[in-house]
Amino acid sequence: MTTLHDPDPPVVLDRREGPFGEVVLRRHGDLLQIIANGTFLMDTSDGRSERRLVDSALAALDDREEPRVLIGGLGVGFSLAHAAADPRWGGITVVEREPSIIDWHLSGPLRELSAPALADPRTAIVEADLVRHLRTATDTYDALCLDIDNGPDWTVTEDNDTLYGLSGLTACMDRLDPGGVLAVWSAQPSANFEETLRNAGFQAVRTEEIPVVRGVPDVVHLALRPT
Repeated sequence: MTTLHDPDPPVVLDRREGPFGEVVLRRHGDLLQIIANGTFLMDTSDGRSERRLVDSALAALDDREEPRVLIGGLGVGFSLAHAAADPRWGGITVVEREPSIIDWHLSGPLRELSAPALADPRTAIVEADLVRHLRTATDTYDALCLDIDNGPDWTVTEDNDTLYGLSGLTACMDRLDPGGVLAVWSAQPSANFEETLRNAGFQAVRTEEIPVVRGVPDVVHLALRPT
């Protein structure tokens, strides 16, 4: 009997107990991976859909000057790095609830992806739970780019369910300037979420697909706050 072994098994670089459970950073070959409570969240293999999240939000806006974007979830830094590389954004706020992930970007292995963006004077990092932040903050933005779960139908933690319901989308609406755009990344399309967006008062609701190597395409759900 022959047993197959991974010739290059994952190596744990850091493991921490955070406010929402265990968070692990590991290296698998050339990739860096983030695991939360045993669930794979993301890695550095691609990033096209995270970049599309930012680009689609900007494209959906009118020609307002120096729009401000809130990015929900720092992750491996693809969305932040892509936003900071575009001079059209006037301000970039990133809300991340896991202090370990912020540390890995500030002084750990993920710094190689995000150092220029973190040094950009337009960038601000806020350590907070996104759902709570949207409900309690007073700042408003031209765009919200949210990527904290695998999608509206597959949340990382149960508390995030409320973000994709009427109360959570009302909080998103409150954080948007008139005509602002909400962009939500998902590992699969959700017709139910599109309907909830409309019921919450958003307009121009649509879904963009991003092809992936295998399986169902990633998507970005887009919706506008009325002017």
